[in-house]
Amino acid sequence: MSDESLLNVTDANFEDEVIGSDLPVLVDFWAVWCGPCHMVSPFVEQIGEEYKDRLKVAKLNVDENQSVPAKYGIMSIPTLLLFKGGEPKETIVGALPKDMIVAAISKHL
Repeated sequence: MSDESLLNVTDANFEDEVIGSDLPVLVDFWAVWCGPCHMVSPFVEQIGEEYKDRLKVAKLNVDENQSVPAKYGIMSIPTLLLFKGGEPKETIVGALPKDMIVAAISKHL
């Protein structure tokens, strides 16, 4: 996984990296202690590689950054939010298989 295809976003850079992005951005809201987050993480990384020309993929640690998850009503993790044009377009909650994640986001790419 190259650093270019996976961003670590924070409360501080979320606006620039996600809201201001020309490409759609898939944000993985996660925490170190979250088992299902670790299950979905490899899929998120693979999607970042496979769609790198059409999609940015970012991870946001909810323990270290609390204002962005609060703003978007993140109640459970893992939650994946797909932003396009600065707006959330798709919400995926829970550790879903990669094909289900791809199916949910591909209609926005």
